[in-house]
Amino acid sequence: MFRRYVLGQGISLVGFWMQNVAQGWLVYRISGSEMALGVVAFCAYLPVLLVAPSAGVFADRVRKRELILCTQTLAMLLALGLGALAWTDHVSVPIVAGFAAALGLVGAFDLPARQAFLVDLVGGDDLPSAIALNASIFNVARVVGPAIAGTLVGLIGEAPCFVLNGVSYLAVLWALWGMPSRAAHPGGRRTGEGLAEGLRYVRARPEQAALLIALGFVSGLALTANVLMPAFSERVFGAGASGYGLLLTAYGGGAVFAALRLASRHWTKPQHRRHVLAGLLVFAAGLLGVAASPSFAVALALQAVAGFGMLHFTATTNALIQLLVDDRYRGRVMGLHTVMFMGTAPIGSLVLGAVAQPLGPRAALLLAGLVPAGALLFLRRRIHG
Repeated sequence: MFRRYVLGQGISLVGFWMQNVAQGWLVYRISGSEMALGVVAFCAYLPVLLVAPSAGVFADRVRKRELILCTQTLAMLLALGLGALAWTDHVSVPIVAGFAAALGLVGAFDLPARQAFLVDLVGGDDLPSAIALNASIFNVARVVGPAIAGTLVGLIGEAPCFVLNGVSYLAVLWALWGMPSRAAHPGGRRTGEGLAEGLRYVRARPEQAALLIALGFVSGLALTANVLMPAFSERVFGAGASGYGLLLTAYGGGAVFAALRLASRHWTKPQHRRHVLAGLLVFAAGLLGVAASPSFAVALALQAVAGFGMLHFTATTNALIQLLVDDRYRGRVMGLHTVMFMGTAPIGSLVLGAVAQPLGPRAALLLAGLVPAGALLFLRRRIHG
């Protein structure tokens, strides 16, 4: 079942990253503004911030497979709709922002459900390896998707990327429909008293709370740094759409290497804690190096370093939280995880866009690189083992 799910998810994620590249380049081509990139990212992630905690409660109370089927179908329709508008040249920055917000709302329900669904597929013992393998598939797609999209955008424009993304959702829908009924139901009886109970649960567990807080800051101001890559490619190196795709591909390549390393063996909780801190250190070094890169080739190499550190931090944080959480609260805690992983991005994308507009993308990347270093100092005495 898990292999089938990973295959369908992998094909769909290639399409997702194709759309991600095409959308960023489309916005920058229309507007020529780093601030517009930040505003569209704000619109994409704001629904996650507002809805994901409640969506996590919802995921604890419904069949996750059916919920994921609904969210993936809606995402497919949105991708096809945006593709049709782009193909007929009826697209503008506000229209792209509207579609981004709608997709963000769908994602607010989809991501907590998919995160919690993994434990139903593989069980608790294999969960860390499953998370790392799932992350490797995500980041293989991050390599392949931008490379394809950069070529397509340069040759025939952005619209085919949106349409191909819509078609790619058929793969994950096929994977989910083909699963036997025992994978369609929660693994155990879900109890609790909703979002407030989930918040009280996390507050009573300082290590989980610290991990979520650090994830929020890093996701808001460091993971969102890639929103600047269209401007970085064009303004700093004059590399165009293909250069933009290569920058994201290099980032994904580093992340794939980290994910495969994490998936290669079972790690203890103390090792997971050390990986969280090491990932923050490498992520900070990579981003700061990209900000100071003297050439495009050096920037590509350091993007790979940044991707390696990013994945080491985010995947290990996910695994550690899921290992520590009580199963009754898994959906709610993963809803909070989604808020911190994606919901802080609206603020971060606006901040980075506002810094990059007058000072340039290098200055914004420098700010982004300082954040993981700060999170490392914050977590060093707050996680133990």
